[in-house]
Amino acid sequence: MATTTTAPATSSGRMAAVNEMTRLLRLLFEVEREFLRTVTTLVYRVGEPELKYLVCQHAWESAGHARFIRERGRELSGFGTGEAVRDSVRRVFVEAVGHAKSDPLVLTAGFYEVLKPALLDAYRHYLKVTDHLADWPSKKLVEEFIADEERHLREVAPFLKGVDAREWKLHLTQALDDLGGWLGQETRLPLAAGYVWQQDKTPYAHPATCNRGKYPVCSSIFGFDPTEDPIVRPWLTDPKTDARVIRMMVYVWLMMEMDAIDYLATAFIDTPNAPFDLHHDLARHLWDESRHSQFGFRQLPKLGVDLMTVEHSLELYNILVHMPAHERYAMMTMEFEAGSFPTKAHVMDRVRELSDFEADTLLAFDRNDEQNHVRFGHRWLPEMMAQFGETRPVEEFVKATQEKFKQMAKTYGNLTPHSLPKEKRLTGEKILKLATAN
Repeated sequence: MATTTTAPATSSGRMAAVNEMTRLLRLLFEVEREFLRTVTTLVYRVGEPELKYLVCQHAWESAGHARFIRERGRELSGFGTGEAVRDSVRRVFVEAVGHAKSDPLVLTAGFYEVLKPALLDAYRHYLKVTDHLADWPSKKLVEEFIADEERHLREVAPFLKGVDAREWKLHLTQALDDLGGWLGQETRLPLAAGYVWQQDKTPYAHPATCNRGKYPVCSSIFGFDPTEDPIVRPWLTDPKTDARVIRMMVYVWLMMEMDAIDYLATAFIDTPNAPFDLHHDLARHLWDESRHSQFGFRQLPKLGVDLMTVEHSLELYNILVHMPAHERYAMMTMEFEAGSFPTKAHVMDRVRELSDFEADTLLAFDRNDEQNHVRFGHRWLPEMMAQFGETRPVEEFVKATQEKFKQMAKTYGNLTPHSLPKEKRLTGEKILKLATAN
């Protein structure tokens, strides 16, 4: 791991003013970076899709904050060339992650009602103590980030109404007070002798399955029986299938990219020493998949589909969570996404028959994003492999991982029964009726 320069070379002398602001920027970079790495553990633990989507968006925006702070910091002396996060900052964020049995909404309150408000205070403090002309580039960035942070708090607040998180919030507040705030700008209140770090008692582990809240679930939405499965594989490529049926099926497919959101989000916490740019691109990948899922989540009701009849597939998360992060990432980018292009190309051509500009637009952006994700895989899979000490050539590793996935599927696959009887759940047969009703 690269070393980190966390303090200016000198706090006095001719560059003292620059050095002090650089010290604060360095801390802000580390806080935003560690927020990204840990808030993503909420994605697969909260059940409400709209909250999942928001956390993905905020993670991506935090990645952008960190990137711009890093670029600005490198223009100033003393920022350092390393990217690691100091232990005192990391420890607070790892504490906020909780453990496998923690209430996910209580954890969300910890991030959004303790840690993020403290970050907002830190940004406001920066504006207060810097010179708004001399440090104009930093000032403009921080002003934008303050607006983002204020919006993030507003957006998540409705999901936390009625959540009793007082005890947990006090626990995290005490850990943060021990630092005197993220920038050390407040009076430091040392931890009481009896304070117990939960992470020391119960180290974090990913839950065995992801949370989908009130929505019905199943193992997989893909199959061959139109009386059982919503996406009938042969229908997608059969030229006789009505294009309206294909459009509705592909919206179900897109909505179920929520499984990609859930298992991709597990990779951040598992790669604490990865380069920041890797986490930055993972955050973009995560936000893209979130948008794709929203394509289906928002379009299906417009086509007459009751979302409470659409079962959510848990198969991929349930298998991949038992594999290390570099293997999860290999399967996602080199297998699932790279392998989807031929079928999706055919689907796009069929949907174009409908002259549905909105559908064409959504599918075009989905394809463009997926191409970028495969590029991310080619760029970052070797680095992620290195993080886990994997030395085999990439091609050999990918083939071995594909075989391992098949074996893992025999143990962990097909374990989620249908929540709904086929009379109530959306199936290919029902899609055919809905899509061709008019």
